[in-house]
Amino acid sequence: MPPPNSPSAQAPLPAPVSFREAFLFWLKLGFISFGGPAGQIAIMHAELVERRRWISEKRFLHALNYCMLLPGPEAQQLATYIGWLMHRTWGGIVAGALFVLPSLFILVGLSWVYLRFGDVPVVAGIFYGIKPAVTALVLHAAHRIGTRALKNGWMWAIAGLSFVAIFAFDTPFPAIVLAAGLIGYFGARRWPAVFALGGGHAAVHAGYGPALIDDDTPTPDHARFSRRHLAKVLAAGLTLWLAAMGLLVATQGWEGTLTQMGWFFTKAALFTFGGAYAVLPYVYQGAVEQYQWLSGPQMIDGLALGETTPGPLIMVVAFVGFVGGWLQQVWGPDALFAGAAAAATVVTFVTFLPSFIFILAGGPAVEATHGKLGFTAPLSAITAAVVGVILNLALFFTYHLLWPQGFSGPFDAIPAVIAVGAAVALFRFKVGVLALLGGCALVGLAVTFLRPLLG
Repeated sequence: MPPPNSPSAQAPLPAPVSFREAFLFWLKLGFISFGGPAGQIAIMHAELVERRRWISEKRFLHALNYCMLLPGPEAQQLATYIGWLMHRTWGGIVAGALFVLPSLFILVGLSWVYLRFGDVPVVAGIFYGIKPAVTALVLHAAHRIGTRALKNGWMWAIAGLSFVAIFAFDTPFPAIVLAAGLIGYFGARRWPAVFALGGGHAAVHAGYGPALIDDDTPTPDHARFSRRHLAKVLAAGLTLWLAAMGLLVATQGWEGTLTQMGWFFTKAALFTFGGAYAVLPYVYQGAVEQYQWLSGPQMIDGLALGETTPGPLIMVVAFVGFVGGWLQQVWGPDALFAGAAAAATVVTFVTFLPSFIFILAGGPAVEATHGKLGFTAPLSAITAAVVGVILNLALFFTYHLLWPQGFSGPFDAIPAVIAVGAAVALFRFKVGVLALLGGCALVGLAVTFLRPLLG
């Protein structure tokens, strides 16, 4: 308990939050949630825990641990969870949807610019500079998550084995996650201190004052487990998915591009864990290698666009859908934009629908698991495994960046220099994502226009 004269002891309990007030906040968050999962979670922590005190830090981190254990974007799921806890089902739907929709509209517009004007020297120069920055960002993500998760030899071993499994043996990512989760679950029974990392998040800090949903606030009635509620959520989610897929099959056929996108990204949403950086290898394997909806360099360009827009980084799937829909002419050559926008919408719908189901169906169970090691230990091990997977992704991007024509082609030294500079800016000077991408874009423009003059 804080001392009687401390700020937290003197702070009054915040006023109840209306649905309208919450709606306006979630709408604002959808437009300012830059910085990837870490930045978005930091923004929500600052706004909801520290400034507004809608939820206590302990409850916030407990919800985040659950969201990190799920497949899908943890920051969007966290917003959905808090919205649901405060204002029931519609509160969760509004919070999660407004976290996604602004970035969807922005990405559709940017994707159109990319396809229509990508060969223009200005646009090409911008992407020439941004690609090395993205490579540095992926490496920085591996380092950031690693410093949080790799706290002992066990965690380092899990990360190393996951890297070897995916790099050398092309092991499917779901298998890596399952193996890591089992190691955490059973390992915690024998060595509880090794896995008691609480998902790798920092310890709870005191001093923000009482919250509307505080540590000892009873779980609201709508957040208590009910078989009837669980059945209703699962039935509603399955009905929505079947209706969408049924419409696609009826209008496109099973082999149609939109139908195959819906099926592939449903699997991606259900079987990929560890956030956007971890899901990208799986998306690359399917979208680039298997279905050939877009090329490897275009995939990197999509990640660059995802880094420059608000919302979950996994929204890069909307770019994949848009480019694939455009190039495959899903609605014919006379409706390229409409078909591409439809593809982006389909991909976004099937990618995020499971996230809502996971929160609305599983939230009541999570509210009953505060502080239980059996819940957090598998997450700790999975987080460690994700570090190895992300490092593999960084190597993948580096290869395509420095040898754009394959190892048999020439080495491109300029992107290597930009990538090293971007890494120094991130690791040494803690430069923000937008400032980094802007600076590298300017360098790319300068190189594009000066190179012909220099011969």
